[in-house]
Order: sequence, then C-alpha cells, then structure tokens
Amino acid sequence: MRIYTRRGDDGSTGLFHGGRVAKDEIGPEAYGTVDESVSLLGVARASAGAPVAEALLAVQRQLFVVGAELATAAANRAKLEDGVSRVDQSMIDGLEARIDAIVDERGMPTEFIVPGGDPVAASIDVARSVVRRAERRAVTWATDGPVEDSLVIVYLNRLADYLYMLARSVEGEWLPSREDADD
Repeated sequence: MRIYTRRGDDGSTGLFHGGRVAKDEIGPEAYGTVDESVSLLGVARASAGAPVAEALLAVQRQLFVVGAELATAAANRAKLEDGVSRVDQSMIDGLEARIDAIVDERGMPTEFIVPGGDPVAASIDVARSVVRRAERRAVTWATDGPVEDSLVIVYLNRLADYLYMLARSVEGEWLPSREDADD
C-alpha cells in the first residue's frame, strides 16, 4: 500500500463515508484547519509535562471526531456515531468541567493577556487561535450545508476557551496587555 492514491491530483478530496468535493470547498477548509490545530497541539504536547501533555492528547483525539463530522456530506450524516465521528454533548460538558477546574484553581484574567510567558503556553495559544479560525470555517460550513443538529461550532467555541485557560494555567504569571495594568 502507498500513501499516494493519485485520486486527489484533480484537486478533489474524498469525504468520510463517501463522496468527493473540491479541496478548496468550505468542508475541507474547515476540517483542514482542525487538522492544523491537532498538529499545533502536538507541538505543545511534545514540550509539556505529564498532566498538560495528557490533557492535550485528549483534545487532539477529540479533534479527530470534529474532523470526521466536518468531512461528512450532509447526505451521510445518519452514519455518524456520537463521540466517534460526531461531536456529542459529553465532549462539550467535559471541556466546561476542565475550564471550571482551572478557573477555580487559578482564577480568571480580568483583562487581555499577552501570550508568551512560557513556551508550552505560547504553543497552546497559537493552537487556540487556529481553533478560532476552524470555528469560523465551521460556521460557514454549517451555513452553507445546511447542517442540522451539529455541535461542532459549540465544541470549537468551548475548546478555544479551554485552551485559553489551559495556557494561562501553564503560564503562571500573566502579562496584561496594558503596561499600566500591573501597577
């Protein structure tokens, strides 16, 4: 078996559960951006200590579920499986619980924070900004679909919040965006 199939040489890509679309359509753009997020979280995970690395791995695995849902044509959505190829409420609930735990432990910033106080936190912040782009692409995907009953947008929104708070937790000291804010 070879990695290359040559089927995409015409500018099309295969969808999960069948079908083909142009590589520059919104679905591939959305799940491609999710894939970028997975890779960037891998960069963060490669340098992170055990508890953070485990948390990032869990998110990376969930993003494969998001990607599968985004890569499925509307006609094949009935074939999706909750938590495996379709985002379900438990995935969102889990993120919210992790956010709440960090806020309970560390508090919440009261103003904008400048990323970069720690290499792992900075990597998480880059991934977070790409997740926000994936969220914007998913909004277009859902609108153009139209896709009913999808929780992808909610998940990506909550994931960006979680990654923000996880980065703040890793960072320790927060650098406010205004110089006079730390007086």
